Amino acid sequence: MPQMLDPNFSGTLTYICEHTEEGAMGIIVNSPLTIGLHDILKQLDLPINGPSHTIYWGGPVQEDRGFILHSDDAPAGNDWESTMRLADGLHLTTSRDIIHAIADQTGPRRFLFALGYAGWGDGQLEYELAENTWLCCPASDEILFHPDAGMKRKLAINSLGITEHQLNSQIGHA
Repeated sequence: MPQMLDPNFSGTLTYICEHTEEGAMGIIVNSPLTIGLHDILKQLDLPINGPSHTIYWGGPVQEDRGFILHSDDAPAGNDWESTMRLADGLHLTTSRDIIHAIADQTGPRRFLFALGYAGWGDGQLEYELAENTWLCCPASDEILFHPDAGMKRKLAINSLGITEHQLNSQIGHA
């Protein structure tokens, strides 16, 4: 929402991967970094095949760790070591073996590579939601994997039948 003043989250779109009594974890999906997939592959001494992909800043926690949000449409037999099954046919993988599969072009068809994640402690996200700090919408592949990072937030807001110009920082406050 417009009243979000935290520079880590102002103007961001975050996919919530897990939300439990202990807290929540998400990946910011619309903050591209200046490095690309080819840069990561080169650092890992992996072959560079195909086009480079955008690497996203996933949030302020563990910024040196890679998180791959991906579809479940990889060729048969690709069960990566550290994968969490999410909603809507999505997975989150943190193991290096998926990076090898992506480099070999045997990985998932649609993926988003992020460095870091966003985290909330017990009750923190619920409090922020009650304060109208976040606007919530259903996730979609069209939004998450859209090639233009700048369009993702707009598409998410539009999916609710409104435009960004209709948002007001005073909504919901009496």
